[in-house]
Amino acid sequence: MSSEKDMPELSDKHDTDIVAGEVVEEELVGGSKVRRKGIYLLPNALTTASLFSGFYAIVSAANGMFENAAIAIFVSMVLDGLDGRVARLTNTQSKFGEEYDSLADMVAFGVAPGLVAFFWSLNHLDQLGWAVTFIYVAGAALRLARFNTQIGSVDKKYFVGLPSPAAAAVVAGLVWCFHDFEPTGWLTVLTLLLVGGTGVLMVSNILYRSFKDLDLRGRVPFAAILAVVLAFVVIALDPGTVLFVLFFAYALSGPVRAAVRKVKRPAVG
Repeated sequence: MSSEKDMPELSDKHDTDIVAGEVVEEELVGGSKVRRKGIYLLPNALTTASLFSGFYAIVSAANGMFENAAIAIFVSMVLDGLDGRVARLTNTQSKFGEEYDSLADMVAFGVAPGLVAFFWSLNHLDQLGWAVTFIYVAGAALRLARFNTQIGSVDKKYFVGLPSPAAAAVVAGLVWCFHDFEPTGWLTVLTLLLVGGTGVLMVSNILYRSFKDLDLRGRVPFAAILAVVLAFVVIALDPGTVLFVLFFAYALSGPVRAAVRKVKRPAVG
């Protein structure tokens, strides 16, 4: 049996890192590797807030507050969109931040939407309910893992498979839009189709526009700002319905575009 005396001695610096529980990362600065200790507060605080919103959605759904749960998932989407942009604007990107963001996304856009839909409608279907919920959760996990390994290797104009935040918005939008209805009959069937369907679309090879090629810093006609104002007014009138329709249309856009391309493709031979 080994004892403490048999363990190799650690350098003072290494020992300090373990005791302090610090994160140490290597960065290239001027062509040479530099070890930096600690994490950046601002972007990781936003990621933590996104994670908390996803956790709050699960707790709310478990207590029957489905509208709050759906709204919390959309709040997570906003915070998830902010953390990466803040990191780039302040030059505070890090490997730790990327990994933390991915784990937070799994909770907020994988586990939370699946459980919200399950507690709202699918828990009465026994094995079928939790099986379809697991398809969604597993789809989100596989989608995030594939996305992390494809960074820099695909056209930035497109996502391969339905993005997990958009899939979460479809499920959360459904719950938000129909939370006052009794989730039985046709609504249960619709929930099954959307939860299972978005889970499959996330791991599909269908291309979705990423809109990363849009130039938001260039000049636009004055009417463009009026269109933005109108969009905010329409969303404010009935946010649940409008957001559900928008993200449902986006989820359908991939298969529709793929079908159109297949029809237009000239026959060989």
